[in-house]
Amino acid sequence: MKKTALYNIHVGLNAKITSFGGYLMPVQYSSVKKEHLTVRNNLGVFDVSHMGEFFISGDNAINLLQYICSNDISKIKIGKAQYNYFPNHKGGIIDDLIVYRLEENKFMLVVNASNIEKDWDWITINNKNFNAEIVDRSNEISLLAIQGPKSIEAMQSLTKFKLDSLPYYSQTTTIFAGCKNVIVATTGYTGSGGIEIYFNQKDSEKIWNSVIEAGKPFKIEPIGLAARDTLRIEMGYCLYGNEINENTSPVAAGLGWISKPEKKCVNHEDIFLQISEGTNKKLIGFIMDEKAIPRSGYQIVNKEKNIIGKVTSGTQSPSLVKGIGLGYVEKSYSNLNTQIGIIIRNKICYARVIKIPFIK
Repeated sequence: MKKTALYNIHVGLNAKITSFGGYLMPVQYSSVKKEHLTVRNNLGVFDVSHMGEFFISGDNAINLLQYICSNDISKIKIGKAQYNYFPNHKGGIIDDLIVYRLEENKFMLVVNASNIEKDWDWITINNKNFNAEIVDRSNEISLLAIQGPKSIEAMQSLTKFKLDSLPYYSQTTTIFAGCKNVIVATTGYTGSGGIEIYFNQKDSEKIWNSVIEAGKPFKIEPIGLAARDTLRIEMGYCLYGNEINENTSPVAAGLGWISKPEKKCVNHEDIFLQISEGTNKKLIGFIMDEKAIPRSGYQIVNKEKNIIGKVTSGTQSPSLVKGIGLGYVEKSYSNLNTQIGIIIRNKICYARVIKIPFIK
C-alpha cells in the first residue's frame, strides 16, 4: 500500500486507516455523522492526495482530449474546469475525471486513484495519433479538499488572491500558505462549496498545518473518506466502481449532460444512440419509507416482488436521518414517486424514487 505525504499526521490524529485505491487512507477521525455534518454546516479538510494528476500540453493537446474525453473540451476557458469521463469502445466508462485548462494549450486531468495506471495507459495509447506532451505527476502532487460553507472565508488569510472572486468550477495558480505554484480550484465532491488545492508534495505538512491553523477560529476538522462518501451520496454523485464502470452506460448513469458525441470522441456512434434512443436501465435516487439502511449490492424489487435492479450506493443520511440510496432499475420503474422495495436481510423494505440531489 502507498501512503500520502500526510500519513503520519493522520496516524497522530488517531484516524482509522483503511486501504483505498492502493493507498492507506484515513477513513474517519471521530464519527462519520459528526464529520459529515461538520462539512455540511461549517468547515472540514480532506487529504485526497491519492488522486492522480496528468498534464497534457502542446499544439495537439486539445485534439487528444477532444477524442478521449466525453465533454467538449473546446468550451473550457482558461482558468475553468470541466467534468468528464473517458468512454471506452464497448459503451462503458474507463474513468470519470475533471479537466482543468491552465493555459491555452496546457491542461491538468485529475483522475481516480484506483485508475491511475489504467488511465495513463489509455492516454498513452491514444496519444500515438496526436503526439501531445503528456506527463504523469501523480507522485509529485498532493491535494487537499477544504470543503464547507466557511471554506472561502477561513482560507482567505493564506493567500492574497481573492478567493471569493473564483466562480464555481474555476481555478488559479497562486501563492498559498507561503508556497508558490499552488493551484486553487473551486471544485470538490461534497456539494457544500469550498476549494481544492494542488501543490508540491514536499510542501504537504506546511500547507496542512497552515490550513488547520487558519481554520481554528472556524472550528475546522479533519474529515475522512467515509464522510466524503456519505456527502457525495446525498448529492447523487457517481462513484467509479459503484455507479459507473467499464460496463455501465454513461447515459443510463445520468451523464448524458457531459456526453458530446458530435465532436467524434471514442465510441461516439454508440453514445449518440444511447442519447437518442434511451437505455433499458436508469440510475435512480431513492429514500426509504421505513427505518432501514440500503447498502451496495442489495436487490431492488417491484410491488410483485420481482427483481428490477440493484443498489449501487446506500447510507443513512446524516442530514435527513433517513436511509437513502442510488441504484439501477428497469427504466419503467424510474419515474419520481414510484414505490420500490429493497431486500435487506431477506426482508422487503419499501422506498420511493425521488429527484436527486437528496438535499440542496
